[in-house]
Amino acid sequence: MKHFTTFLVLLAFTGAMGQEFTEQDTLRGSITPEREWWDLNYYHLDVAVDPDKKFISGSNTIRYKVLKKNQVMQIDLQPPMKIERVTQEGKELEVVHKGNAHFVHLIKKQKKGDYNEIKVFYSGHPREAVRAPWDGGFSWKKDKNGKDFIATSNQGLGASVWWPNKDHMYDEVDSMLISVKAPKGLMDVSNGRLRKVDRDTNTYHWFVSNPINNYGVNINIGDYVHFGEKYEGEKGTLDMDYYVLRDNLEKAKEHFKDAPRMMKAFEHWFGPYPFYEDSFKLVEVPYLGMEHQSSVTYGNQYMKGYLGRDLSGTGWGLKFDFIIIHEAGHEWFANNITYKDIADMWVHEGFTAYSENLFIDYYYGKEASADYVVGTRSNIQNDKPIIGPYGVNTEGSGDMYYKGANMLHTIRQLAGDDEKWRQILRGLNKEFYHQTVTTQQIEDYISTQSGIDLSKVFDQYLRTAMIPVFEYKVDGKQLKYRYTNTVDGFQMPLDIWVDGKSHTLTPTAEWKTRELRGDLSTLQVDRNYYVDHKQVK
Repeated sequence: MKHFTTFLVLLAFTGAMGQEFTEQDTLRGSITPEREWWDLNYYHLDVAVDPDKKFISGSNTIRYKVLKKNQVMQIDLQPPMKIERVTQEGKELEVVHKGNAHFVHLIKKQKKGDYNEIKVFYSGHPREAVRAPWDGGFSWKKDKNGKDFIATSNQGLGASVWWPNKDHMYDEVDSMLISVKAPKGLMDVSNGRLRKVDRDTNTYHWFVSNPINNYGVNINIGDYVHFGEKYEGEKGTLDMDYYVLRDNLEKAKEHFKDAPRMMKAFEHWFGPYPFYEDSFKLVEVPYLGMEHQSSVTYGNQYMKGYLGRDLSGTGWGLKFDFIIIHEAGHEWFANNITYKDIADMWVHEGFTAYSENLFIDYYYGKEASADYVVGTRSNIQNDKPIIGPYGVNTEGSGDMYYKGANMLHTIRQLAGDDEKWRQILRGLNKEFYHQTVTTQQIEDYISTQSGIDLSKVFDQYLRTAMIPVFEYKVDGKQLKYRYTNTVDGFQMPLDIWVDGKSHTLTPTAEWKTRELRGDLSTLQVDRNYYVDHKQVK
């Protein structure tokens, strides 16, 4: 499958040809020389939050391993936030500012294999979220009692919108301490486990013991109350903790029953929850919600579906709280398996959109789950390829959600064995446990484990906006058929039904003929394959 390399380079080039990218796009979206020489080991993010001024200040201690010699380090922080100074071993360092990228000139000789650290002091008025979580930043809100209700969300926009870090997904920090000074009388809930609270300053210290992607780091401040439960899962006892606004405690206790149901279904399909050491949390926020690792945020207003709507139009989407199921699904696909480049964001969103119907499958059966995933096709635009251009922090089509889900549902049919398919999904989470990946690694793994060369299937659904069309002609008892609207070499098997009997065909771009018993006017294409079809004369 090495032929993909040239294909991807050409795709990135042609994608960029149709879209103008700046130097800042490249500094943010590529593994620059000032990034590649050091490997993240540990962060201590220490920040004070002042809602009256919509102002934050603090520091980030960055510990790293030297992979090769270099004396310049790229740290990212977006205006209007400002780096005040950077130190190493007590010495202040020169910093050259270039937009969102800041180049720290180190005095100490950086020797391969050494572990060193710098401390970045910063402050400012972080960008305020316009339409969180899609247009993110800080959400400065009030609850109905007039108390501050604050949260961060910054996928795509970047963690550097509010704190200084190595803002590229390829390098996840191994562990992290998050210290947040909150306004008196309020609580901060962040990722991982609560280590301690400094009562004098109202500072909450949360420790994350697993690798974490930078956009998953979050601050949530509110008049929270806590309840929780112990879940007996595949790796032992998992702490499941819930933080909600004081007035919502009773309805949350009823509504959050979807959380252990989610855990049971997803451990079945995907394997053990990937962060037992850090617990699982649902945290109420003043926006819809997001997949922050071990601190999944929730704002679906205690409704079933998506704010009370069924995105599949089938009724099955009202059997669960969309935000609990979808955002928690990201713990496996986004937080456990993380893309290296945002161009491959479908690895997060395609699998997680697909997890919605697997939840339905677990509790309501295979036909119900098929109803759901097929129903979500009405949301697909087919506007541009799912995979975007590489190296410039640009994602592909929003179809990565439900087109991605329907591609995976189609591959399930091709695998032909539901248990084999389940083991592939579980195997992905084991093979790429706590890793950053490329789409090629995911594609190759699925092809290898299924025993099917799926390269053209992935090319078709990920790298073009075309949906295969199954064309057929009826001539007596003979069926003539082919695919159109496909990439070169596409020949995906397809099931059809004639008089209630199933037949498997393998169309190509060339006409084929097959004699079938039964009334060919009853021909139906199996809905579980994401293809269009039409009869031609």
